[in-house]
Amino acid sequence: MPLFIGVSFAVLLIVGVPIGFSLGITSLFAIYKSNMPVLLNILPQRFFAGIDMFPIMAMPFFMIAGDLMNRCKITESLIEFSNVLVGHIRGGLAHSNILASIFFAGITGAAVADSAALGSTLIPAMKKDGYDEDFSAAITAASSVIGPIIPPSTIMVIYGSIMGVSIAGLFAAGILPGILIGLFLMAMTYVIARKRNYPKRDKRAGVGEIWRVFKKSLLALILPIIILGGILGGFFTPTEAAAVAVFYAFFIGFFVTRTLKLSDLPDIFLNCAKSTGVIFLLMSAASILSFFLASERIPELLASAMMGVSDNPLIILFMINIILLIVGMFMDITAALLILAPIFHPIAVNMGIHPLHFAIIMVVTLNLGLMTPPLGACLFVVCGITDLTIEQVSKEIFPFIIMEVIVLFLITFLPAISMSVPRLFGLI
Repeated sequence: MPLFIGVSFAVLLIVGVPIGFSLGITSLFAIYKSNMPVLLNILPQRFFAGIDMFPIMAMPFFMIAGDLMNRCKITESLIEFSNVLVGHIRGGLAHSNILASIFFAGITGAAVADSAALGSTLIPAMKKDGYDEDFSAAITAASSVIGPIIPPSTIMVIYGSIMGVSIAGLFAAGILPGILIGLFLMAMTYVIARKRNYPKRDKRAGVGEIWRVFKKSLLALILPIIILGGILGGFFTPTEAAAVAVFYAFFIGFFVTRTLKLSDLPDIFLNCAKSTGVIFLLMSAASILSFFLASERIPELLASAMMGVSDNPLIILFMINIILLIVGMFMDITAALLILAPIFHPIAVNMGIHPLHFAIIMVVTLNLGLMTPPLGACLFVVCGITDLTIEQVSKEIFPFIIMEVIVLFLITFLPAISMSVPRLFGLI
């Protein structure tokens, strides 16, 4: 049965059936093959149960807040602030790109939005300043992966909702891994910049200049402080924090920067409806498939197979990491999470791994698929901005993939990296 399900799902994807429909049709095929048509009677209930979770209300709110802030023209201020902080290092604009992604992650929580917003500004600027265009595209795609790791993060909201893991804890656990990825990317950038003699700012920015640019960026930097401070301080739930973020972004756009108009709102709401509609369809269809897999005891069979290889938790985690890295190269991150989390999460927990630690491992690992060929979404975004081919960007992005994989294994085998902040705030 597992082979039949896997082959059916792969064939549907290959012939071009959208992922949400592929999940649902695969479930129907599996039910008919199991000779248990009675399961068809519970499909509507399972379809609704897949999205009948209050915490996922945070997801559309975070999407709207991110879209509103994007339209407030804050990207340039974040880039300028990043540049005055790290622009004096060799390869300054590349380092600014990475730091801007860290700041931007606290606003949108989406890698594709990060690569599109920052890439459209920074890639032409880097090219004009003497950087190779394929390198500029590669560092933009690589750093954008930080977006869903540093909170807020829609993928963390989904994981916490379906697996019953604290979303506040997930947000806290993602802070240090996201920063660590940024530091490792900057280290590799410095090595490459020294080798290729990429430019830097003529002199280090003074305190006065940093303060002036910081004030310009303050409106953007306050938003992640409101979200994280409210959640970690116990003032908001993640859903309430998302709603407050929308109100803040709305107020800034209409009454402070005055870059938003009422005519912008229909597009913003429509984009949110499209995005959440796709994700909710995936969640509902995956709920059906997960129910069937559980009824066939497939997770237990897979757990037994993995335990047959080793009963060492570190070996099991290594195996899961490799599987997730491969899957992430070929499948949409949300679909992969919805299918594999109900399978691997119980295995990890039964091995004595903390649910929050494993959640971060899974989120980070699947996020790497956004920058890896052949189907990395962020690669396609930067290729669209530059007219480069996937092959050209993939060659330049490979060293950064190595850096992020190293961080992944540090996160996997050193739980303190992801668990320290949640423990500090009493979330575990």
